[in-house]
Amino acid sequence: MTLKDSRAFLAEFGRSPRAIGAIAPSSRYLAEAMIQPVDFKTAGLIVEFGPGTGVMTDAIRRKLSPQARYIGVELNPRFCAALSSRFPGLVFVNRGAEDIEAILDPGDVGAVDAIICGLPWASLPVSLQAAIMAAIVRVLRPGGIFVTFAYLQGVMLPAAQSLRRRLKTGFARVETTKIIWRNLPPAFAYVCYAGDKPSGYKSEVERQMALGEKIMHDDRDILRALSPL
Repeated sequence: MTLKDSRAFLAEFGRSPRAIGAIAPSSRYLAEAMIQPVDFKTAGLIVEFGPGTGVMTDAIRRKLSPQARYIGVELNPRFCAALSSRFPGLVFVNRGAEDIEAILDPGDVGAVDAIICGLPWASLPVSLQAAIMAAIVRVLRPGGIFVTFAYLQGVMLPAAQSLRRRLKTGFARVETTKIIWRNLPPAFAYVCYAGDKPSGYKSEVERQMALGEKIMHDDRDILRALSPL
């Protein structure tokens, strides 16, 4: 991570702190931990959500096989333009992660080998979380992996618990990496393995929305229990 990257990240955080979701880019140590589960020898299509200033992207690029394809999905137009300039051999699309099915070629839906995610889940509306998660489950191949990170300091907060429940519901298996202390703040990653594909996108969205409503109800109960009498 360069000083230029840090300044660009802080500038975007100042413009839209909720959308950026962190005060600093991920460290290369977190990036390495997140891509470690990916089998780059066999992966044909890798997607990255929220590449930001490109810390994770650079780690992925170094591991990509010559025949593999990469698609970076970045909602921030300034980040997207900078990424396209920095990594001319990779493809970046200035859209939201929930649009991944429309971004992919039809033959690639259900065939993505890995999705590496840097989105600020805790700051996303429940409806958007549901739409993104449904799309992820839909586009991954059976056995494909989804990797996203969480900050250690917030692991017991309702939003973090909500994410864990959503991941455990959406994937056949969920594992965690070791804690990466050389990150600001310290973080770890969830490594999620896809099972069989759902019968339809609409049904998966409805399932994720129902889960989101249950999570919101559970979180309200938790907050009430923590509130002083």
